Formats: sequence, structure tokens, C-alpha cells
Amino acid sequence: MAVGVQGSKKDRGAVTETERQLLDAIRGGDPQALRRLYDRYSRYAMAVGLRYIHDRSDMDDVLQDSFVSILGSIDRFRYKGEGSLKAWVSRIVTNRAVDWLKEHRRIKFVGDIPDEIDEEKEIIPEIDAVPPEILNRMIRQLPVGCRTVLNLYVFEQIPHKDIARRLNIKEKTSHSQYAHARRLLEKMIREYISSQRI
Repeated sequence: MAVGVQGSKKDRGAVTETERQLLDAIRGGDPQALRRLYDRYSRYAMAVGLRYIHDRSDMDDVLQDSFVSILGSIDRFRYKGEGSLKAWVSRIVTNRAVDWLKEHRRIKFVGDIPDEIDEEKEIIPEIDAVPPEILNRMIRQLPVGCRTVLNLYVFEQIPHKDIARRLNIKEKTSHSQYAHARRLLEKMIREYISSQRI
């Protein structure tokens, strides 16, 4: 899902330095390596954060806090293969975004969701017909509580038990918020696909 700020042509060019090489440069004291880390992942980190926080200026603050944490703890990061650094960046940004939502009391949960929840069911077969930027926009339109649970469950692949602990809610509430988010998303996707056929 590609949502984020635009970078320079240099930022959008092919990445030739591996994560291992970048980490070695950082740990070796290369003064430009931390900047390369930021340039490489800041757009991606912004896209991750915007799944949780709508307002770009609020997300700018969260992104800055995230990179302070990333740069301050990079020496403790354990490399587990190519892609593990990007995943670690995503995890930190997600945690900071969720903390921000909780701190600013932005997470509200919808009630009265039926108990029957079939989470194995695919959203709808036509989802591939929806461009990623449109799908991102739809997700951002979801109520904050539903959207937060959906993001944690689908994108971060965090089980409902852990989501419940993280958000200080019951596990059943996490399940119900996910079910509600999915229903709303299904409706938006069907409406979008129907509008494209006209």
C-alpha cells in the first residue's frame, strides 16, 4: 500500500546498498549512513503511520519521534536477513502511532457488533480491482478504533489477544472491531467497483 510523501529523485532511485551494508556502515561510524537510513525508509514509514493517523502534521511529529527512537536504538537491532530492518522500522512507527492515538484519546470503538465473526472469509474477490491508493483512502475513512484494529491485525499480523492487550480492550472487542471494519470496507469496495462499471 503506497501512501507517503514524495522524495527527491535520488530517494526514489534503485537501492543498491543492502540492509546489511547499511547497518555495517552505521555501526562503523559512517557519518552519512544514518541519513541514508532515513532517506531509504522515511517515505515508507510515513505510509505506515498514515494508516493510523489521518493528519499529516500529527504524523510528521510521530515520524520524527519514531526516527529518534530508531536512530537511538539501532545498535541494539538484531539483523535477521534482508527485509528485517524495514520490518523493524515499520514496527516502531506502528507502536509510536498507536501510542499517539492512545495518548490523545483518539481511539473510539463502535458497539453492538454481532457475535458471529468469520475472519477467514476473504473481504471480497474484487478487491484486486481497487487501486492501492483508493484502498488506502477507504481504510483511512474507517472509524479510528476499527481502523486501528484492522491495521494491526491485517498489516502487522498481530493476533487479537495481543491487540486487546495493546489497546486495553477485551479480546472480543478486538474481534468485533475487525468484523465491523471489514463490513464497512466491503461496502466501500462494492460501491467503488459498481461506480467503475457505469
